[in-house]
Amino acid sequence: MWNRVVVKKNERALLMSEGDFVKVLEPGVFRAFDPFGRLTVKTCQLDEPLADASLGEYLRCAATDVVSRYFVPMDLADTQVGLRYENDMLVEVLAPGTRRLYWQGQIAHRLETIDLRAGFALPQDLVTQLQLPALRTRATTGLAGVLLAHVPAYNVGVLKVDGKVERLLEPGVSGFWRYGRDVSVDLVDKRLQALEVSGQEILTRDKVTLRLTLAASWSYVDVLRAFGQLQKPVDHLYRELQFALRSAVGTRSLDELLENKQVIDESVIEQVRARMEGTGVDVRSVGVKDITLPGDMKTILAQVVEAEKAAQANVIRRREETAATRSLLNTAKVMEENPTALRLKELETLERIAERIDRISVFGGLDQVLNGLVSIKPT
Repeated sequence: MWNRVVVKKNERALLMSEGDFVKVLEPGVFRAFDPFGRLTVKTCQLDEPLADASLGEYLRCAATDVVSRYFVPMDLADTQVGLRYENDMLVEVLAPGTRRLYWQGQIAHRLETIDLRAGFALPQDLVTQLQLPALRTRATTGLAGVLLAHVPAYNVGVLKVDGKVERLLEPGVSGFWRYGRDVSVDLVDKRLQALEVSGQEILTRDKVTLRLTLAASWSYVDVLRAFGQLQKPVDHLYRELQFALRSAVGTRSLDELLENKQVIDESVIEQVRARMEGTGVDVRSVGVKDITLPGDMKTILAQVVEAEKAAQANVIRRREETAATRSLLNTAKVMEENPTALRLKELETLERIAERIDRISVFGGLDQVLNGLVSIKPT
């Protein structure tokens, strides 16, 4: 018939009669006569808020003296954000509309409120606090409603609120409230960048399929204008490079492209610069990295090149033969007019023949050799 409850120093207890609140039990031993088993006791930890939200609302309305004696109310309006401190340490960010009761006693609770109507940017000192959880024994919770944007060097951040571009963020860390709005930050590298358009299969004017890879270097000259006019500037530039490349290749024959590959670069950069003018994106240079032909076309071109080189070699051979014939004709004219030269030529010929054989048989004397029959019998 007697109930005995021990409440520890780091606890409080709620005495309930048939489920209805009676009073708060402080540390110590509680005894109560309960022959019909109507009393119950709920033990609560001092470092946790009151778990029964409906009981909390009842205490706020009908037992304000209990609230002021035992609790620290942390109630926020729909336009407020709360910073909850325990022993002067930030431990939690409370969302708008939060209503909690924290026990007094073991921990010094404190609440700071921030009005969301004053702006969606976090104070810089608060950003610094939220950045250093490793230096503390307890990390800050409730950060789902906070966006911390880290902008590295040589970059800027494009701040968008509900899909609208607001402003640029300089390198560093900035914080923004997400409650009631969609906040995002796109990082933009302001340095010179490279973009490659690879694997483009395009038909030339004479219906030959080419596979090309195009490389372009570009940079932002006005980031706000680029993101204000284009949803995704890089994707838009990629498509413009594709269209310009197809236009440059599709309006020319294979022979024209092979004779002057630079015409593709000049045509593409001229078209892309005209289309990207006023968008805040500057295209510095464009170049074709490689051109790949189909297998059968490679064979045909190899045969054409081989035939061209063979024809060139034949022309050179004929030219040399003509020159040699002309030289022989000139020599013959000299010998015809000068018998001594003819005789010297004959002796030179005989000398060359003698170098190739071991024995010469001469019949009829030297005159017969020079003027008649020469019989050579190698041994």
